[in-house]
Amino acid sequence: MASSNNALGVDNTFRKKFDREEYLQRAREREKQESEGRSKSKAKGPPVQRKPLKHRDYEVDLESRLGKTQQVVTPVAPLSQQAGYYCSVCECVVKDSANYLDHINGKKHQRALGMSMRVERATLQQVQERFDQLKKRKAPGSFSEQEILMNGSSNSRKKRKSESDNDEKERKRKRKRKQQKRSLKLILMWQL
Repeated sequence: MASSNNALGVDNTFRKKFDREEYLQRAREREKQESEGRSKSKAKGPPVQRKPLKHRDYEVDLESRLGKTQQVVTPVAPLSQQAGYYCSVCECVVKDSANYLDHINGKKHQRALGMSMRVERATLQQVQERFDQLKKRKAPGSFSEQEILMNGSSNSRKKRKSESDNDEKERKRKRKRKQQKRSLKLILMWQL
């Protein structure tokens, strides 16, 4: 039982001799196969030129599905009908909003959109123009709503914000009018 690995009748007590020619031939064949494999893997074509990273021109709608329940569909169903957030660009389903945001901001999704993860470097002139815009915006009444809407890439977001600001101002005015009417009524009641 001590030497059950050795076959009976085989003489393996001699020392193996190194055949230099045989091993050189094997090494040449292996190098040839490796170089062919490398050239095949590198022959993908010219590298793709991608655009630098830019702001989203749409707003991600996560609140519309907040608190809603969804019936679970079998895994055989199309991805767009399965539970979770569906990304039509990458054709994948993400189960919750946090992971969906991570996916949208991630490398894989940005590459599918044709963008690299590098941000375009701003020139001195662009920075100075931006400072001028912000100074104008800070000065009261010098920056009109149209100028705000014309600048920037997310016009719809700014438009909605200005509309909500206008709505808020209108609500404040109405509240103030009601309070003034109440105070006038109270004064009139006390005078009688």
